[in-house]
Amino acid sequence: MNLLDHSQPIFRQKQKNLYYQEYQSLVNFYLKIAGKTVYSGLYSCLDQVFIIWGLITAAIFVTAQFSTLSWTTQAIIWSILTIAGTLAMMILTHFWVRLRKLNWLLYTWVILMIGGVILTDCGIFLGWGWVLINLSHLWLGLCSIGYIITSVALHSRALLLVGLGHLLGVAILPYVMGWQFLATAIIMAASLLILAETQWDHS
Repeated sequence: MNLLDHSQPIFRQKQKNLYYQEYQSLVNFYLKIAGKTVYSGLYSCLDQVFIIWGLITAAIFVTAQFSTLSWTTQAIIWSILTIAGTLAMMILTHFWVRLRKLNWLLYTWVILMIGGVILTDCGIFLGWGWVLINLSHLWLGLCSIGYIITSVALHSRALLLVGLGHLLGVAILPYVMGWQFLATAIIMAASLLILAETQWDHS
């Protein structure tokens, strides 16, 4: 399948039979209230990574928007969360990337995330003003690069749209004034949640 192939819908409800065939390990999540199942979800290793990163990005940028914690304290927390998310990503997707011979893609995401942490920490601890005033631009840009590279590797229009959506997010940041961190949290976390809850196209 290539990016112009329309044989698969870009997003659709998860097809359980196909999911079981495609992924070696799946997690079933059930939420019951008063003995009734109000929610059930099927999550692959990739879905689990999306959820983890969704929680991390929401925590980081919502904290940056509303918390009174010092920038240095936040930088330490952000670094720990990002490194933890990167390690979780490596562990959860290890078998999947080896099976598809996409180790290089995993390494690409690791480089993007660790590179982002280094730049962010340099901005905060070394007083690099141009980094500090562009933190949202930096992370949306890095994630956009990652999604677009991944879309090419997996021949996925869904991931291409997400990557372009992050670029659009960079373009609209000047118009949200003092709410850039919140806007970044919404864009990144919502994208990850959509990817985790749907079956998106890929080869």
